[in-house]
Amino acid sequence: MAVRSADLDHAGPRAASGHAGSAPEGRTGTPVGRRTLALLATAALTLLTGCGGGATDTANGGTGGATDEPGATTTPSRTATQGRIATPGRIATPGGTTTPAEAGTATDTGGETVVPVYYVTDTRAGLRLAREVREVTGDPVKGAVEAMVASPRDPDYATTWNPATTVLDVERDGETIVVDLSEDARTADTGSEGAALMVQQLVYTATGAAARDVPVQLLIEGEPAGELWGAVTWTGPVEAADPLDVRQLVQIDEPSDGARSVSPVAVSGDAAAFEANVPWRVLDATGAEVASGFTTTSEGQAFAPFAFTVSLAPGAYTIEVSEDDPSGGAGGVPMTDTRTLTVP
Repeated sequence: MAVRSADLDHAGPRAASGHAGSAPEGRTGTPVGRRTLALLATAALTLLTGCGGGATDTANGGTGGATDEPGATTTPSRTATQGRIATPGRIATPGGTTTPAEAGTATDTGGETVVPVYYVTDTRAGLRLAREVREVTGDPVKGAVEAMVASPRDPDYATTWNPATTVLDVERDGETIVVDLSEDARTADTGSEGAALMVQQLVYTATGAAARDVPVQLLIEGEPAGELWGAVTWTGPVEAADPLDVRQLVQIDEPSDGARSVSPVAVSGDAAAFEANVPWRVLDATGAEVASGFTTTSEGQAFAPFAFTVSLAPGAYTIEVSEDDPSGGAGGVPMTDTRTLTVP
């Protein structure tokens, strides 16, 4: 049977959602991507617990499944897919214009599909999933998984999937997505926490690209993956874990990292924010704050969209979105997400 991943042992009962996280050192200090890779290689905590088949934590002996636009179009109640199968607030069309994307679906733009691709980032609550919005051609799930394996564009994110891995096939087998990878996928430098999150990284990427809330089965060269990376065993379909337990709690989808954006710059994403408040600020190339404010989501403590615009003079900037911190710092540095951009 398909099994569901349990909470991160070190994250608490979703307690991170108000005031846990880490500052984005990748822009000004130690590169977060490199630090994340180091943590993936040494971490020893487990994400996968549960019952039946699916993914098993072999390293620990466990079993289980591996201007502002507040309140943007979302129902103020948490559904099974909320915070999991998410699509950016806009899509690119062949003519270079943008049109709204339907929430909860991958979007076909005429030969290209806009999909969420998940990576790993380091937060105070431990390793978490973060996503980038990508345009892929052909099968959207295959294209998304290929992007996941290759590498992120954002230096704050990382992946430990072997870049030599080839996506051999993707099938929708009834109520399951089956992803078949080459033998290279068996090689990864990671600990058990990192291995468990690699499982969820693939599950989130495949289900997000397919826009389907179904389990994911991993095959290696046409056979069930079995033992992987000396840390987990993946023998059956695995469901996505609760997003509050595995995702970073604030996420910028647009603009993409390194984008060229005309002013006013439109920023969108989603967050599971305390009382729905999402603070933001803009830093110039020297690190000086040039603008700040806050936006809101339609629901607090659950993933919901946010959007805002900010007018900027020509130059290079970093946009930072963070959790609100009602504790005044007592709970640690809030989780943040950043994007660099240039205004021509």
